[in-house]
Amino acid sequence: MLDFTSVKRGEVSMNDLAARLDMSQLRDLTEKSVSAMLDLLDGMADADVPFVPADPSARDEASADPSETGLAWTFGHVVAHTTASGDEYAAVAAEFARGVPFHGRPRYETPWPSMTTLARCRQRLVESRRIRLASLEMWPDEPHLDIGTAYWSTSGWVNAKGIFTWGLAHDADHQRQLGGIRAQALTARGEVS
Repeated sequence: MLDFTSVKRGEVSMNDLAARLDMSQLRDLTEKSVSAMLDLLDGMADADVPFVPADPSARDEASADPSETGLAWTFGHVVAHTTASGDEYAAVAAEFARGVPFHGRPRYETPWPSMTTLARCRQRLVESRRIRLASLEMWPDEPHLDIGTAYWSTSGWVNAKGIFTWGLAHDADHQRQLGGIRAQALTARGEVS
């Protein structure tokens, strides 16, 4: 897995970190990232997926529903969010690689209230892995790495490799969150995490 610490500290741009990655590495890192999230399902029960963890720092300013701004996210909610972001960044990366300038966010997020079982989480993670890997197959042999955008205010300018790699960084952040939710859920039902 990649270490994103220097990017998060602002010491290295995501583009600089991603520049050294080739297509084979992007595929491998995607496989490892999704596999790590799938591995977190081991030992869980369906009841753990909608378990609401204690999260005093819960704050989602981007929530479409203002009543959900301070809502602690369930395991299923995090899976829905993380996979939507990974799919989105992969789709944008494929367009950049093909020379298409940024024209808006192609985002769809599975409604998190529907994410209530292990099977549903597993299905969404496997589907997301398939989507992301398929998007890499859309890249031409010589991708247009001069096409990109400052995707959000703190991302800096990113090209195809940079935005795809942001998806992996986003996964890494939420893998830690998923691990914490998993541990709380197992403890709540008397299991050892």
